[in-house]
Amino acid sequence: MAEDLTEERVINVTWHGRGGQGAVTAAMILAEAAYLDGYQGVTAAPFFGVERRGAPITATTRFSKKPIRTLSPATQADVVVVLDERLLQAVDVLGGLRADGLLILNASSPPEIFCTDMDIAVATSDANSIAREIGLVVAGAVLINTSLLGAFSKASSLIQMKSLEKAIGENFSGQAAKINIQGARLTYEATRINRSWQLS
Repeated sequence: MAEDLTEERVINVTWHGRGGQGAVTAAMILAEAAYLDGYQGVTAAPFFGVERRGAPITATTRFSKKPIRTLSPATQADVVVVLDERLLQAVDVLGGLRADGLLILNASSPPEIFCTDMDIAVATSDANSIAREIGLVVAGAVLINTSLLGAFSKASSLIQMKSLEKAIGENFSGQAAKINIQGARLTYEATRINRSWQLS
């Protein structure tokens, strides 16, 4: 957990994905992991537009060392996680990101090619390839939401992997838990970031 957070600081994370990719589930698991990691205030909430598979979906996670009193939607995110890099062209995913924020992308390209005109930290990890290799595929769909939790841990240093693994284990059982945890670990290891980032 980051050591320099003020006691009153609320950390805002926005997830952007498409219907069926599990952005809402990832937001909820991150909230559980934050609680396990010692944050006292945690919330997770989805925001639906057109509720159909493939349509853009947004979810948020908020956590703080102190109980969270304000439940209104955050206007700015400290971290934005994008499950499908094509959403960069379809949705204004950077519109709510702080000027000194962190962008985490499910992408095979290096972070240096993204958002070069902005003073943000960018992290990328090819969660699609990792999930496919280990068999995180259901009905032909590659499941990358839990894998990107590993990228979040590596790039932000806000939540420990052991807390994420425990939270994943509490949301899945048996072999499903093992393979989702494996995906998060491998994505953690594969995550690249253009520069070190620290919450300000």
